[in-house]
Amino acid sequence: MRRLPSLGAMRIFEAVGRTGSFTRAAERLNLTQSAVSRQVRNLEDELGEPLLIRHHHRLELTPAGARLLKAIGRALQEVESAVRSIGERADTSRLRLNVPPTFAKRWLLPRLPSLRAAHPDLELSVTTQPFDRLLESGVIDCAVRFGDGQWQGVAAHRLMTERHIAVSAPALKADGVPFDPRDHTLLHVLADTDRRYLTWAHWLDAAGFDPGAADGGLEFDLLDLVIEAACRGLGAAVADSAMVETELREGRLVKLLDVEIEGHESYWLVTRADEPEPPKVRQLRTWLTAEIAGG
Repeated sequence: MRRLPSLGAMRIFEAVGRTGSFTRAAERLNLTQSAVSRQVRNLEDELGEPLLIRHHHRLELTPAGARLLKAIGRALQEVESAVRSIGERADTSRLRLNVPPTFAKRWLLPRLPSLRAAHPDLELSVTTQPFDRLLESGVIDCAVRFGDGQWQGVAAHRLMTERHIAVSAPALKADGVPFDPRDHTLLHVLADTDRRYLTWAHWLDAAGFDPGAADGGLEFDLLDLVIEAACRGLGAAVADSAMVETELREGRLVKLLDVEIEGHESYWLVTRADEPEPPKVRQLRTWLTAEIAGG
């Protein structure tokens, strides 16, 4: 077992480093100033390295002290996060779910009244971080991911596959004029900072156009931004029909051509493969499946 300095002494040093004062640290820790000063001095003796430079009216961290303070801060944050997550996982009514931002806004949020009606005791915490950290200790309970379903360490349940249609604001669709991609600014979703999803090329090919016509246009890193840009008349977009159903129903977007193709990737509910599925996650999965089946 590694020999570490006293955890109590390191916690006291952390308070001193944060406050820059023995007096304020002592008040925070409910200790005497002399006890705080003595613990820090003992820590320095044990490490064989000064951690503080003691000026007349202030304290200054040495390079070693600054390095140790940063490390202790990270460690305490991890401990606090673990303790909090353990308590939250014991809460059978709190479900922590991470989802892609466009899915959250355009599919999940409009349907939350249905979830609350079906499970009124289920309390939902929704995050939209790019990486869901599902396999880390208790940070979230489950996640919706977009992709091919091949992820290590998780169980993946397919929810729905994208169905791609081409849409634009009504003003950009000329009555009686056949659709021609060269007449439109095409709006693209970025897969990475320098790489597009090929949804336009695949749709154009299926519709009988040259996929090369997808070159050019505007690029955004979120499908949600592409849809908003299309609604504002900035160009034409290829989008999952489930993500634009409200805009189509309200007339803010129209289909440019009666062509719909299946996307290459899907939305999946992912859970930990090495743990039994908690009842609250099972409730969510059952509800998601029913909602998708019901259209």
